[in-house]
Parts: sequence; structure tokens; C-alpha cells
Amino acid sequence: MGVTVWVNGELVDGGQASLTALDHGLTVGDGGFETCKVVDGVVFGRTRHLRRLERTLEGLGLTGFDADHLDKGVEAVLAAGGPMPLGRLRWTVTGGVGPLGSDRSDTPLTYVVGLVPASPLPSHAHVATVPWTRNERAATAGLKTTSYAENVIALARAKSQGADEAIFLNTRGELCEGTGSNVFVVRDGVVLTPPLESGCLAGITRAVTIEWCREAGLEVREETLPADAMETSDEAFLTNTMRDVQPIATVDGRALATQTPVTDQAAAIFATRSAERMDP
Repeated sequence: MGVTVWVNGELVDGGQASLTALDHGLTVGDGGFETCKVVDGVVFGRTRHLRRLERTLEGLGLTGFDADHLDKGVEAVLAAGGPMPLGRLRWTVTGGVGPLGSDRSDTPLTYVVGLVPASPLPSHAHVATVPWTRNERAATAGLKTTSYAENVIALARAKSQGADEAIFLNTRGELCEGTGSNVFVVRDGVVLTPPLESGCLAGITRAVTIEWCREAGLEVREETLPADAMETSDEAFLTNTMRDVQPIATVDGRALATQTPVTDQAAAIFATRSAERMDP
């Protein structure tokens, strides 16, 4: 896959062991991470991703984070990865060595940075709703943690149904988010997306899409949406770091409208602004 990996200050062979078996990120999923798009060697939204990682670590109660140390890892993999028109960059910070349980030890954090070449995604998304819920009152609500098993399960179910993303409701039965994306719908020319109080992640692409679309004159509102909002609205789309603004073509195998003028406008706004401002 051409993966370039840096762990705790050193470039390593991604196929070889480089972490202790007692790392708390491995044993209990105690850590946070970010995935960023890289375009011609430049990380999109680098500062915003760093700020969100800091919020995640604070929410987890992990202290001692060294942003400068992580930044060295990012620069190391970007340099070692060589020319790359499009890439996926992931940085992960865990609680470090810990006991075989939920308690923590007073040990240094673990830092891992990985970079892999990427290909453009399809023009449209196909989504499937899943029977499991996001808990908007969970201790980890709104945090991007390494405890991702429920996303793995949900995405596997969606793919078994011919979709490429799974959509969660929250415990109140409201539209929430995808496993790695935020959801938007369009009604009468107005762009709507679930508020952060729904339990969805504060996506970086979500945030800049809202900001840039408003600056361009589109009306964008964050409001509670019903479970069937994707099917009953005029248009629907996803956002995330690799999808950018991606129209939804089908929901649970049912086709949505093929004409998506507002989504197309939002996608064009995002493409133009992101080319101008890689670190908005």
C-alpha cells in the first residue's frame, strides 16, 4: 500500500512491530486520532485537525500532549512519502503503556503518524441506515477516539448491503451522522445539518462547508432532523476529509433525486475555497 509510518520519533517499517503489546490504545482503545487529506504534499485543515485532536485528548483526560513532537512526525512522513498528488494522513495519540484494564499508568503518550497514497472517491455516495444508535450523552460523544469498533461493525453491514457508508440515528431517533462523515440535507434551497448536540462529530469539512457556503450566500442551518430526512428532502450529501462534499445517490437502496443543484453549488464552493485556503 506504500504506507509511510513514524512512531515516537522514528520512521519505521509499517509491517513490523513498533508498539508495546501493553499500549493502552491497543488494549482498551484509549486514544484519539485525526485523518487528513494531503494534496501535493500539503495537509488540508492542518490547524483545525490539531485543535480537534487536542479537544479529544482533553475530553479523554489524557495529559502531556506535545504538539511540536507530533508535528515532527507529520513532516517526517510527508518528506519520506515523496511526491503524492493525493494522500491520506493519519495521526494517532494514545495513553501509552498501561495496565490490562481501564486504569491508566503515569507513562508518556504514544505518537503514531501514517501516510498512504489515496485515489479520488466516486462522485456519489450510497448509504445504508443501521439499527444501532449514537449515544449523544456518552462520555465520548463528539470525541474522535480510537474506540472505533461500532463504526467497523456498522460500515461492514452497510457494505454488505451494497452501500459505502452507514448512517446512525441517535438515541432520540434523530438523524445523526455516518461512521466517518457528516450528513446534510437540502429543503427548499436551505442547507440543513444535525447540530453538535445530536451527538455527531464536529467534522472539519462540515465546519468549513458551513462557513464557506454561508459566505457565498447559501442559507445553512444546524437543526434537529428526523430519521427520514434524507429521503424526504430535496437533496442530501455527505462531508468528510476525503469525500469533500459528496451527493448521496441512494439510501437503503432507494434512489434520491438525480438533480442536486444546491449540493453541486456547495461542492463547487468547497472546491474553489479549499484550493485557495488549505489551512482555513
